[in-house]
Amino acid sequence: MRVHLIQLAYGDDESIEDRRDRVAALVRAQTGADLVVLPELWPQGGFAYDRWEDLAEPTDGATVQALRAAARDLGAMVHMGSYVERDEAGRMFNTSVLIGSDGAQLATYRKIHLFGFGEGEPKLMTPGSDVVVHDRLGIATCYDLRFPELFRALLDGGAEALVMASAWPAKRIAHWRLLAQARAVEDQMYVVACNTGGEHSGVPMGGHSIVVDPWGQVLAEAGDGEEVVVADIDLATVAETRRTFPVLADRRL
Repeated sequence: MRVHLIQLAYGDDESIEDRRDRVAALVRAQTGADLVVLPELWPQGGFAYDRWEDLAEPTDGATVQALRAAARDLGAMVHMGSYVERDEAGRMFNTSVLIGSDGAQLATYRKIHLFGFGEGEPKLMTPGSDVVVHDRLGIATCYDLRFPELFRALLDGGAEALVMASAWPAKRIAHWRLLAQARAVEDQMYVVACNTGGEHSGVPMGGHSIVVDPWGQVLAEAGDGEEVVVADIDLATVAETRRTFPVLADRRL
């Protein structure tokens, strides 16, 4: 499977409509990809808390529709990153959608671990509760990376690769790389993690989107600006890794 991670960089002067059009065009340009991955909260802005209420969208809103069309035109799966969702009850979620090559919505994940220590996400959003695995692809979002118990649940749900959208800031980027490798090693799975570049809402973003194999080897890694990272992953490697080094069979908890 060839994965393309589109590490977006954006500032505060780009409208959601212009960014949506730009990103859809970038997705359509990823010829040869089997899976395209986008960052967390790129439509509304990962740290643009003051804009979320006004820019939140329903599950079938303009952003999801634009990315469904782009996936269909490209003929590849797209993890559309995440966006601020508002449900019929008015609650907001940090929601990711996995889209099929035909434009169908394959899976939806609402971020379980909300970052902000009582401010930002926890104050404005409702946490999700469902662990989501689709056809051996587990889905997580950003701050989830710090909670290994979620990854164990994804493992138990059949995940052999973890696909993650993120808006991880530059000042903690060393943790990003360390934790991505740790989750890959301890669960013997691929970690495909797409971060945000640039700076918005006064926060320098960390970039360094990364693909890690089940042995913890970094297969590809971005810098800190806007770029596309390409890597090939072979899920047969997961089974071989777990067979030749059967550490997971020794779990007691």
